[in-house]
Amino acid sequence: MEKKIVDKDDFLYPRGRYYGQVKPENLVFNANLQEFAQRVSYICNLETGGKLPPEEAYEQIKVLWKQLKNTKKQLRIGENPFQSDSGNAEE
Repeated sequence: MEKKIVDKDDFLYPRGRYYGQVKPENLVFNANLQEFAQRVSYICNLETGGKLPPEEAYEQIKVLWKQLKNTKKQLRIGENPFQSDSGNAEE
């Protein structure tokens, strides 16, 4: 039986498949969103296990959230949801 060798990064930072509209900015944001979710999960687990004080966990998640919001703003995600790539409004 063939064993599949799992890369450490794939194990620690699993990625889900993207099913949305395939545009570079959407793919970048999706990757950032998945990384945000993974880091929040780690922070929550550390806090639940008593390894991280609640205040520090909150502050770390707050910083991650601000980074994600900044990424969304820089990529201009959701600014013109009814506008096609050609610049004309969809009908």
